[in-house]
Amino acid sequence: MKKSIIVAVLVLLLTACSGISGSLGSGRPIEVTDATGHTALLDGVPERIAVVGKATIMIQDTVFMFEEAQARVIALENRNQSAISFLPLIDDGFEEKEFLEKNIGPEQIAAVRPELVIMKNFMAEQLGEPLELIEIPVIYLDLETPEVFYEDVLTLGQVFDAGKRADEIITYYQDRVIQVENLVAGADSTPGVLILQHSDLDGEIAFKVPPVSWLQTRIVEMSGGDPIWKGVEAGEGWTVINLEQIAAWDPEQIFIIDYSGNADQVVKELQNNEIWASLTAVQNGQLFAFAFDIYSWDQPDTRWILGLQWLATKIHPDLTGEIDILEEVNSFYTFLYRMDEESIARDIIPNLKGDLP
Repeated sequence: MKKSIIVAVLVLLLTACSGISGSLGSGRPIEVTDATGHTALLDGVPERIAVVGKATIMIQDTVFMFEEAQARVIALENRNQSAISFLPLIDDGFEEKEFLEKNIGPEQIAAVRPELVIMKNFMAEQLGEPLELIEIPVIYLDLETPEVFYEDVLTLGQVFDAGKRADEIITYYQDRVIQVENLVAGADSTPGVLILQHSDLDGEIAFKVPPVSWLQTRIVEMSGGDPIWKGVEAGEGWTVINLEQIAAWDPEQIFIIDYSGNADQVVKELQNNEIWASLTAVQNGQLFAFAFDIYSWDQPDTRWILGLQWLATKIHPDLTGEIDILEEVNSFYTFLYRMDEESIARDIIPNLKGDLP
């Protein structure tokens, strides 16, 4: 604790000497309370916003649903699932932004003179609190459930003074959630579903399940499936599962996630594996590569609504024939990111992966 205070004091001195402390936002002062209950006091609508910390893409993709973000987000921390993969497709001024190194500290953030910093809520103690000690306002987004996602969108509506746009975004999502839930409500059964993240670190292959409270679990339930891993004692993140446990569950359907975009290849390899071939899901052709375009559709990124719709068509194909995934992809990028048909055909459709039409 003493060390963090000393660091904060040093950074405060740095910013004071550089003349960059304090907010420069335009208009009347505003008070924004985010979904975590944290309140930020702003001098006005912020003109210089930095997006930092882990899970940057989830924050950036939510922020950039608001057109104002193109001019007002001036700095981004470049993480593993990189901002460079998507934002240049929707922001002509992307190259003019500051790109901050991975795992930066408050000193580097202060140096870009932000009027507001936005980050994932779990970064509060590590990064948010030191920034607030030097009087740089911080807003936290959670995004981990549909309900809190809507609250986060409302928060951004306050930040950008774009309440009408926030309401439109929420309506877009809720309409599709209601459609899926109504369609699968008529199901005669609830198949056992297993979502597995595949990782290959230095040749060490692992399969992991998400915590019960995470979005991956919720969208399985909303799609009319039974997440059979719900009894696993999980920590704060993905939990490694061995093949014996997978075989004991013997799920009716298995969905493979690979954040590097290689789920298709992983599924092919598993289909040719003697041990995996004995599983009911594999024998019945119910082993799927999770849908993916620029990023995977399973995570608490804006694409979770596509993931929900796609899952429903796989879990209950007999009930969800009215959902055209390719049409939904076009609608998603047109409405949320203002892309035209030509841009979507050129930049998004060729990147589609997973078990898609």
